[in-house]
Amino acid sequence: MTDQAVAPPTKLDGAVFKIAGVVVLGAIMSILDITVVSVALPTFQTEFDATYAQVAWTMTGYTLALATVIPLSGWAADRFGTKRLYMLALLLFTMGSALCATAGSIEQLVAFRVLQGLGGGMLMPIGMTIMTRAAGPQRIGRLMAVLGVPMLLGPIAGPILGGWLIEAASWQWVFLINVPIGAIGLVYAQFALPKDEPHPAESFDFVGMLMLSPGLALFLFGVSSLPETGTITAAKVWIPMLAGSALVIGFVLYSFRRTHPLLDLRLFRNRNLSVASISLFVFIIAFMGAGLLFPSYFLQVRGESTLHAGLLMAPQGLGAMLTMPIAGTLADRVPVGRTVPFAMSLIALGFFTFTQVGTDTSYVLLCGSLFVMGLGMGGTMMPIMTSALRTLAGHEVARGSTLVNILQQIGGSIGSAIMSVILTSRLNGSAPIPGLNNPRTGEPITEAGAAIASQHGQQLPVEPSVIQRGLEFVADSFASTFWVGFILVLATFIPIAFLPRKREPAPHATGSGGDRTEATVLVH
Repeated sequence: MTDQAVAPPTKLDGAVFKIAGVVVLGAIMSILDITVVSVALPTFQTEFDATYAQVAWTMTGYTLALATVIPLSGWAADRFGTKRLYMLALLLFTMGSALCATAGSIEQLVAFRVLQGLGGGMLMPIGMTIMTRAAGPQRIGRLMAVLGVPMLLGPIAGPILGGWLIEAASWQWVFLINVPIGAIGLVYAQFALPKDEPHPAESFDFVGMLMLSPGLALFLFGVSSLPETGTITAAKVWIPMLAGSALVIGFVLYSFRRTHPLLDLRLFRNRNLSVASISLFVFIIAFMGAGLLFPSYFLQVRGESTLHAGLLMAPQGLGAMLTMPIAGTLADRVPVGRTVPFAMSLIALGFFTFTQVGTDTSYVLLCGSLFVMGLGMGGTMMPIMTSALRTLAGHEVARGSTLVNILQQIGGSIGSAIMSVILTSRLNGSAPIPGLNNPRTGEPITEAGAAIASQHGQQLPVEPSVIQRGLEFVADSFASTFWVGFILVLATFIPIAFLPRKREPAPHATGSGGDRTEATVLVH
């Protein structure tokens, strides 16, 4: 009896959910850690007597480590097997978390964060490979909905958890909380993940690694330096970006001449993967940029605590939780080109409210808008990823998921940098207060700076009218920046218009060595 004679299952069974539990646990650790640490940056400044630029390296170092290791994931999954590699990544991440809690200086903390990133960078692409192999192409939409929970809820739950841990315990617990979760994950993975045999047939592409990994790291370093310098003309920005771009372009040209390149760009010949990847890239730029702005508005304009700002973001997560399971089921039955535009319309509708924000905009209106955005987000990201991976055969999944994760990482860094630079440049346009200077830098304090300081309990010798004028300027700056985010959201409609509107056949056997073959799913 052939494989095709057996009707493939359409519902997720217990064996698949058991595997999904391991992968979701790792994804939650990796994604939550990014947003939890962002809340702790002011605490790091105080604890280590460091500048904001120095503590920001705890985020940048982690991001650069991700960019360095993600391209290796596809080759390493074939060479060592997905189960071994996933457990190694989980171990590295857990060890890095424990070491971060012991850091006695900002330099040590950054170094340990890099170790964390080396593990965290492999968790998502290898986890996606394990899950798609376990479910098969017929159930990938439902599976992506499961994996999408930590991806969409992480940026929302992170500030809440981080704020609570810092207030209730200490900054060390931002990292220590990962240790017991990682230990449980390792034991769980040992028993739950299916054993797969390595396929070390392909030689490692050292030349490709020497071009792509440093190229991505240099490019993202330049992008990440934009908020600090405020201009793309700064040497710290354009030199790494130019050098990184040259290395990446060199890798692209080189990879098409090699039989087994580090990153298989030939997969982009698959129209579904290409269109979905472009759609996801543009969406991530808008989504990550907006994710940075929303809590900042509540903190800087409305004077909320970190914990309250995180709680105000909760409606977005609730909306995503409602639509994500529905979107996952629909993605297996209805072409994503018919559902994603509707979901993106909800995001655009909710986002527009924030282009009108002021100093006293109704929380009911803002939370309602976040809820509507959440409804749209739950029906956008995972269906797009489903479209990207559905038509890939079993041996292509690891490479395809690596491509998708790299695009997400680059898009997220670009989105965050764009929004930070625009908001910072707007705030720097505020009028200085005569005779009032920063005691550390000697630079004049602006009306916007005084307003933000007053929202966080700092008393400055200025008139209430100056504070109010500064608050209005800060709110206008956020509104202007939200307009940029809104335009990026609208731009996403261009690539998603080309998403498939007809059912695509699953990968099938062709008999050709270079073409797709049936994805054999083995669940032990």
